[in-house]
Amino acid sequence: MMCGRQNQRIAGLALAAAALLLAGCGQSADTKGADGADGAKDGAKGGAAAGASASSSASAKASVAPLGPGEVRVGGEVAKPYSVTLADLRKLPQASVEVKFTSAKGEQRHTYQGVPLHDVLKTAEPRFDAAKKNGQLRGFVSATGGGDYRAVFAWAEIDPGFAKSQVLLAVSEDGVAFDDAAGPRLVVPQDTKGGRYVSELNQLWVGVVDPVVDGAK
Repeated sequence: MMCGRQNQRIAGLALAAAALLLAGCGQSADTKGADGADGAKDGAKGGAAAGASASSSASAKASVAPLGPGEVRVGGEVAKPYSVTLADLRKLPQASVEVKFTSAKGEQRHTYQGVPLHDVLKTAEPRFDAAKKNGQLRGFVSATGGGDYRAVFAWAEIDPGFAKSQVLLAVSEDGVAFDDAAGPRLVVPQDTKGGRYVSELNQLWVGVVDPVVDGAK
């Protein structure tokens, strides 16, 4: 009789242990399933974020339209960036200038016709600080041409309020019009060398020196 009761007690304990074991396995599986679902959600969020980032990047690149042949982009610290072509320049009031300068080919003498650079940049409305005395004198212009050739001008060099001569965006040389696909040429009458006579001009960028100078303090 005692053996029977002991056997029943052992069997009961075995069943209880089995039930606890099964319950633990089920809970572990549920936990893993929840973790997996969370991981999937995180992955989906990450994918969506990556997609949004890629889309923003593509959008930003698309917003800068490629330049056409002979087109000049006017930008930088200006209120109204725009682009201009030789055809556009020919429709504007023209100025003529005779120049002499030295280059790798020796002494050069030419007559150029074109539009004052100051007039072209004024259309873009440079953002100079009017609260500062002669705030425009803190400005400069970077001119980029073919082959990533680049030259820089202080604003006072092109502003007729300060400069004696006018820097031109030339549309012709000695009566011969420049090819539309080549774009205009910068002409700098006050220079004795032709280094800043930027050919195949494609970008005019207006800036101010304050961020550089003040950042260096």
